[in-house]
Amino acid sequence: MVHAIRFAKTGGPEVLEWQEVEVGKPGPGQVRIKHTAVGLNFVDTYQRSGLYQMPLPSGLGSEAAGVVEEAGPGVSDLKPGQRVAYGNAPLGAYSEARLIPADRLVPVPDGITDQQAAAMMLKGMTAWYLIRRTHVVKPGETILIHAAAGGVGLIVCQWAKSLGATVIGTVGSDAKAELAKKNGCDYPIVYTREDFVARVGEITKGAKLPVVYDSVGKDTFYKSLDCLAPLGLIASFGQASGAIGPVDLGILAAKGSLFLTRPTLNTYVAKREDLLTAARELFDVVGKGAVKLAINQTHPLRDAAQAHHDLESRKTTGSTVLTV
Repeated sequence: MVHAIRFAKTGGPEVLEWQEVEVGKPGPGQVRIKHTAVGLNFVDTYQRSGLYQMPLPSGLGSEAAGVVEEAGPGVSDLKPGQRVAYGNAPLGAYSEARLIPADRLVPVPDGITDQQAAAMMLKGMTAWYLIRRTHVVKPGETILIHAAAGGVGLIVCQWAKSLGATVIGTVGSDAKAELAKKNGCDYPIVYTREDFVARVGEITKGAKLPVVYDSVGKDTFYKSLDCLAPLGLIASFGQASGAIGPVDLGILAAKGSLFLTRPTLNTYVAKREDLLTAARELFDVVGKGAVKLAINQTHPLRDAAQAHHDLESRKTTGSTVLTV
């Protein structure tokens, strides 16, 4: 028997329980993986709290790294002992070991540690689709990323900067502003005391922006629209401050024929070829040093509840990894 974090009812971090579970042998197309590091993501708190509903009881977590223990029938490209990682698999990453579809796993190259892989897969591939697919960031563009000192935000700042963009980011404190600046954010804006719409206007000399990447949701959505130039795009990829609620699409016309998308990683890497492309490009920018991963907090997996509490209390910066 191995242990896993599971929950039988939605609520605060206290609903997370450390339980014994049975894993079993991999079936056709499956792999049994022994985890070494598990990534913590804001979406985990949405699922735990009930904001994103799912059948209960349930496991949790979509991002981890580890070692293949056994490959099931029909799996030929993954071997026992091979280091692998994933960032968009069925829930269950908060576990010492698990079964997982082999087509969701990617080999981890030499030079990338297990903790790096666990911290980068979901957040890094999210950054990948945002700036390489949803809106392809071009040299000379100015972009806005909310929560710039968070896990996705720090990666977007660095990656977009390496592509030749000017990066504006919102953060909640001076310490986070300094962190974002060290990671490629040209103009960190402390939203608790600065009007980020006014600052965007100043920075762009009234031209505004082609794109805003918004994972905050309710507190920033409508102001984000005011930061966009005509025909600009808002990519609303999270709701850390709460759900946006119904939107009158007429507002997009009134503010300049704007575009709105609600993208998800699962859609962008549903095809294995896209998953491998995302992972390859992510590993490449990390391997070259264009993107450095900020793993600023670690907790033993069994202490996942404390990790959730810290994340929701805005006490964290960069990435948090749960160690196994």
